[in-house]
Amino acid sequence: MSAPEHIQPPKWPLRLMRFFLRNEYLEEIEGDMEEIFQDNLHQYSVRKAKRIYTWEMFKLLRPVLLRNFKSSFTFTPYAMYKNYFLIAWRNLIKKKAYSAINIFGLGVGIACCFLIFTFVQSELSYDTYHSKRDRIYRITHGTRASEDPRNLSKEGPSWVWGNAPVGPALKNDFPEIEKVVQFSGRADILLTNDDKKYQENGVLFMDSTVFDVFSWDLLQGDPKTALVNPYSIVLTQSTARKYFGNENALGKTLKGSDSPGRANAGQYIVTGIMADLPSNSHFKFNALLSLSTFKKSLPEIFETWDYVDFYTYFLVNEKFDEAAFKQKLPEFVKRQRKDPKTKYVIELESLNDVYLKSDADRQPGETGSLSNMYIFSIIGLFILVIAMINFMNLSTARSMERSKEVGIRKSIGAARSSLISQFLGESFVIVSLSMITAVILVVISLPFMTDLTGKEFEPGILIHWRTIPIIVGAMVLIAFVAGSYPALVLSGFSPVDVLKGMTKSRGGVNLRRGLVVFQFSLSILLIAVTIIVYTQMNHLLNKNLGFDKESMLVIDYNYDQAVNAKSQLLKTRLEENPSIVSAAFSRSVPGSFFPYAGTEIETKNGEMKMMGQPIFEVGIDFIPHFGLELVAGRSYSRDFPADSSSSLVINEAAAKQYGYKNAEEILGKKFSQWGRNGVVIGVVKDFNFTSLHQKIEPLTLPFQAYSSRYLSIKVKTEDLTKTIQQVGAVWSEIEPHRPFLYSFLDEDFNRQYQDDFIFRKLFTTFSCLAIAIACLGLLGLATYMAEQRTKEIGIRKVLGADFRTIVLLLSSDFIKLVVIAILIATPVAWYVMNRWLEGFAYRVQISFWIFVLAGFIAFFIVALTISYQSIKSALMNPVTSLRSE
Repeated sequence: MSAPEHIQPPKWPLRLMRFFLRNEYLEEIEGDMEEIFQDNLHQYSVRKAKRIYTWEMFKLLRPVLLRNFKSSFTFTPYAMYKNYFLIAWRNLIKKKAYSAINIFGLGVGIACCFLIFTFVQSELSYDTYHSKRDRIYRITHGTRASEDPRNLSKEGPSWVWGNAPVGPALKNDFPEIEKVVQFSGRADILLTNDDKKYQENGVLFMDSTVFDVFSWDLLQGDPKTALVNPYSIVLTQSTARKYFGNENALGKTLKGSDSPGRANAGQYIVTGIMADLPSNSHFKFNALLSLSTFKKSLPEIFETWDYVDFYTYFLVNEKFDEAAFKQKLPEFVKRQRKDPKTKYVIELESLNDVYLKSDADRQPGETGSLSNMYIFSIIGLFILVIAMINFMNLSTARSMERSKEVGIRKSIGAARSSLISQFLGESFVIVSLSMITAVILVVISLPFMTDLTGKEFEPGILIHWRTIPIIVGAMVLIAFVAGSYPALVLSGFSPVDVLKGMTKSRGGVNLRRGLVVFQFSLSILLIAVTIIVYTQMNHLLNKNLGFDKESMLVIDYNYDQAVNAKSQLLKTRLEENPSIVSAAFSRSVPGSFFPYAGTEIETKNGEMKMMGQPIFEVGIDFIPHFGLELVAGRSYSRDFPADSSSSLVINEAAAKQYGYKNAEEILGKKFSQWGRNGVVIGVVKDFNFTSLHQKIEPLTLPFQAYSSRYLSIKVKTEDLTKTIQQVGAVWSEIEPHRPFLYSFLDEDFNRQYQDDFIFRKLFTTFSCLAIAIACLGLLGLATYMAEQRTKEIGIRKVLGADFRTIVLLLSSDFIKLVVIAILIATPVAWYVMNRWLEGFAYRVQISFWIFVLAGFIAFFIVALTISYQSIKSALMNPVTSLRSE
């Protein structure tokens, strides 16, 4: 077997041998090993010959052949890097002010970025704790705008809330569905254990399959049977502790009131205790009641496709094809509804998309905003870029000081690569110190972040195994990106030019100006956006909603029929109090939950037309009590006894819905709604009964004296605490079986804007920090440039330049750059905020004065930032200035 001559032994064992073995043995050993390798090639395969060669090399690593490392090995790289570190440290100490600005500015920028990252990560983590989340889907329900199946447009947004029959039908028709879990809309129930009595507002009637689908930890009880039997209840740990203290609650009973429209009163047996829900769950509840309780009380509802009160989630198998499944849904609906022209449509939503990507209405819990996540991520990037620009500007501006050092080192043989390594090393030192500063700031700021967002953030998130690589990677990336340009500029100086004093670079000056323009463009953009956000939020709070919400006390008694039976007595007793203006009962109040109803109203051509709209079932005094303005007809009156059964008041939008642009024309027209028949007697002016994100919908306000849930009381503001105590005393006297639960309508209504307020607070906070970081860098740059022009200023003053001329000289360059930044930022801010305001049905107009104000603020900030240094330089004694060099 002949060995190919071109095959060489592996190189890395040879390098290893040359590193460890004494020089006097190397030549002989290498020659012998080469001969052995060639002989082995004749006997074995190439791979085996290389293995033998490698093994024989390792066998030669004997103590007698090893070199003496104490005498022969030098720590040149170590010494070099140590020298780099010492030079970096000396430069930091020598220029303490610039070092502090660099380290603190970059540290604040990194800290802001980390805080925003923490918030965004928290939002993205919703529902990720479910182990089967990738296989969990839910159904949304909608109505097509046309009977034509080719027309896919819908009448308004879809609802997650829907009917009950769709769940079993899906399970029967699609074998890829393993489990279906359905549950009711949020139910409120009065639970009692001896003297402990609470109205629970976060309760769901839940399917028995819930623990097969969702990863909720059942600490006690059997997950298979816990919610099978009627009148079973599973409590969260905190709820169990509230009723039973430290006792074992399993097997004990709680007395439950009726849940109107869902279940009759009864004794609930505690069949399970589950861990409290994680904070990153879009579900929010404190107890689960068995859905069989609902079914036992109202079985007919579970067969009705037109009755809406259920959410349907399901678990699919591993081979589930989402696209193919979606294509089958239209035919499924036609089969089930037995109507080829049905406008009813169902769609699919993955659990992964529920919190941030769903645009459906009637959600079972809170949802977030994906667009806000993009906005905050961009702000975080802006802040980091601004901080890095500060670093680059100050580093390149100081290049004159380092030029002689670079020239001397190059003239004695230093390579450009070693200089780049040194300057990148200095950058890494600064970034490392900035990172330490950032971590400290983040730990200090997390409690404030919790206050801002209402979400819990633990300091331990910074030492999580997933976070540490991100921090280290960010540190290296920032050091490289921020330090690369200064390193390239400084290392690129010609030693001849440097030693002759010819180091001025017009390109470097233009780059710094460009970076300042970019930096302040971002800052002005953030200023303008902050002003618009504040203006819009003030518009939400101050807009005339069309009803009276001030000083309105609202008592929630959850449809308790015992309370409704004594409603007139309650109203009379309360209105005897001179501190109470009026009182009224209703099923809904503005900002609260309301049902939808199908209503038939006579059209102009005499036909009865069925349309759906929200419904407020109200007491007789609701309309004057809330200050609703009548534009046509009259309100309900005790002078007309038939109003309770055969009269209807609607809003202007509802009149237009049935084709009546003039509200007067609909008066006297027949209506039919929920078993009541009569005529329309009045039209109220449109009022905002939902948030200003939504347009005013058509609304009907039927008079239903005994279907109420809320008692709203208009009170005088003098001695409000005493008035509330008096109301509570009357309530406890007449309705001792129910807790006195009250709130104020304006606070409840504004709670709809909670996410908007969080957005405003976060955006404003981080925008101010971004502007502060930009100013910090500008201060450092202005200070340094003033120092560089010290001799020039002295000469000008000797030649007669006055104080104003010197200040203008030092400020004019920066003012020009701010003007350019304003011109760049204005159209960008206008476009971005127009898109953001599209999410509001009632929005402010973006006026020109906003950008004028943003520009004025930017000018003021810049002037304030550089004025100290400019004035200081202008007041300096010219003798001192000229002596400085």
